[in-house]
Amino acid sequence: MAISSKDDVQKKIKVACVGNSVTRGYLLSNPEQDSYPSQLQNLLGDAYDVQNFGHSGATLLTKGHRPYMEIPEYPEALKFDADIIIIHLGLNDTDPRNWPNYRDEFVPDYMALIDSFRTHNFSNPQVFVCKMTPIFNAHPRFKSGTRDWFWQIQEAIEQVAKNSKTGLIDLHPALYGRPDLFPDALHPNVEGAGILAQTVYENITGNFGGLSLAPVFMNHMVLQQKQPIPVWGKANSGTKLTLTFAGQKRTCTANEHGKWSVTFDAVAAGGPYELKVTSDSEESITLNDILVGEVWVCAGQSNMEFQMQQANDASTLIDNAADFANLRLFKLKSLARTDNKNWDSTTLVKVNQLDFFDGNWERSNPGDAATFSAIGYTFGRELNEKLDVPVGLIQLSVGGAPAEAFTDRKTLEFDLYMVDVLNNWKHNDFIQGWCRERAATNIALAVNKLQRHPYEPAYIYEAGMSLVQGIPVAGVIWYQGESNAHNAEHFRHAFSALVKSWRSAFNDAEMPFYFAQLSSINRPSWPYFRETQRELALSIPNTAMVVTSDLGDSLDVHPKQKIEVGERFANLALSRNYGMQDVPDGGPQISTITQENGKVILAFSHAAQLKTSDGEALRELEVAGADGLFHPVVATLKDNKIIIDSKDKTIKQVRYGWKPFSRGNLVNENGWPASTFCIECPDSCPAKTK
Repeated sequence: MAISSKDDVQKKIKVACVGNSVTRGYLLSNPEQDSYPSQLQNLLGDAYDVQNFGHSGATLLTKGHRPYMEIPEYPEALKFDADIIIIHLGLNDTDPRNWPNYRDEFVPDYMALIDSFRTHNFSNPQVFVCKMTPIFNAHPRFKSGTRDWFWQIQEAIEQVAKNSKTGLIDLHPALYGRPDLFPDALHPNVEGAGILAQTVYENITGNFGGLSLAPVFMNHMVLQQKQPIPVWGKANSGTKLTLTFAGQKRTCTANEHGKWSVTFDAVAAGGPYELKVTSDSEESITLNDILVGEVWVCAGQSNMEFQMQQANDASTLIDNAADFANLRLFKLKSLARTDNKNWDSTTLVKVNQLDFFDGNWERSNPGDAATFSAIGYTFGRELNEKLDVPVGLIQLSVGGAPAEAFTDRKTLEFDLYMVDVLNNWKHNDFIQGWCRERAATNIALAVNKLQRHPYEPAYIYEAGMSLVQGIPVAGVIWYQGESNAHNAEHFRHAFSALVKSWRSAFNDAEMPFYFAQLSSINRPSWPYFRETQRELALSIPNTAMVVTSDLGDSLDVHPKQKIEVGERFANLALSRNYGMQDVPDGGPQISTITQENGKVILAFSHAAQLKTSDGEALRELEVAGADGLFHPVVATLKDNKIIIDSKDKTIKQVRYGWKPFSRGNLVNENGWPASTFCIECPDSCPAKTK
């Protein structure tokens, strides 16, 4: 091979990678080959000369413990006279010796560093500053300051880019969902460095792989009616795009990060429509058979995953599925089931790469209906029939998964109650023992000590929710909790964090979130857990709970009466979302409890007439006095009240259905069951429940 002359080398586009240990390639066994600058060189090819000027421990702050402008690599970088300069600094400035003391100097110090390259270099270099790669929760200083200072520095870097009119490369998003690539929670391995290199390559070349739509946009999909319709995707930077949909036309240009988006005006329910995207580089994408109607997410663990073909009395619904062409199904199918077996190496790699879910929008048909969520399909079909508009269902469910797996990482990191669930999740008690044992079995053959699993906190969000977030939806129906029932107190925070996370994902702070209360089964912690769920429905705005305790199975955590649960969800939505007056709006709910003239009176809303489901006496009603010991009590049902004769004894608490497998029989005039409950009783004056 001929050796290039000095003149040939000088004609190459010179790229200087300025930074700290991440740039240097710390922890990599062969940084000269595997560091991100070295991998960037391979991506850019022979027309470029990429040099690594990273130094481990370097700070941006000139008063930091190791200022970049005082280390040997700095004058070498100046001397290199680069055409393109990539600066990735700030991680070490999160040290408590630095940011808390000198934060006000960060922006001017960064601007001074940029100016020093611009004034020294004859080539008038193109400068890119980088938002930092992640620091994960396992870092020893994460909670003591690094977590908070990291995001403050990210904002400061954005300000630097604006002030100095540099390019801005965000190295964070592509790696934030990949803690498996960071052995010490700070430095990426070879694969992580490769993702870094690819991100830098795309930003400096503008090559983002050409025109593409976000994954959720497909043929046969349903878009939400009565709301503006956003459409987005990627293209090479500077690409001019024209989009048409439902008689509307929009134009836009892909920005320097390869991102583009447009928003169409709201469209009335109907279709089918065509979405067409064309570019000035003669690329085009056309999607057909798009409907506009109501879009709902059906999510949770195995009871939401439970298929139509497994449910009681489902055969007719499945056989007639093709008659509902305006009901569309998007099932995010799992790469592997969390059965009691070891996963092979190929599966383990794909799990780490977040390649766990796949699926397509499909018209309702017997084959897809049979394997779709029984609760979800029944719910969607009821809405389709009653509203006479297209309905789209997105199913995101994983058997056995805890609530934390469905919640985004940043929400978990900044929630004072939830942040600790991220630490050593395979061994901490926040995650149910069964989940940890099953995950350990699935990943037993993994080589990477940080091997991921769908039960890991944030995983399902990062692998699944990321595929659909951002589109407008009508709401969520949710059936999950079996894998959190060991700790009702923790679930109170976990569920609240989940709802907050999903409302943010769909850009709707008031998005309806309807959930199923756990059914009846002989598991001792479930009465307390059901009570926590009841209280959550009363405390979180725009939530509602479907009671299922009357549909349980004492021995099977997967009761087969799922069509009934789907119908109850549908009635909630039809009443609360769509204003239908002729459908039941949930079961009886306690509104007040009073003690008058030797009687305890419980009044209920959502009930004009309380009764029992079987015509027998009310079962499983108990009271306790000052001693806290419960005993059964007989009561009278009158209109919307339960009346208990205290018989001159002090009653401090009243509870109903307080058994793991409840045979409680309290219903309203529509036959909808009351939740099990345990409440305090006031001494004399009326007391409203939560």
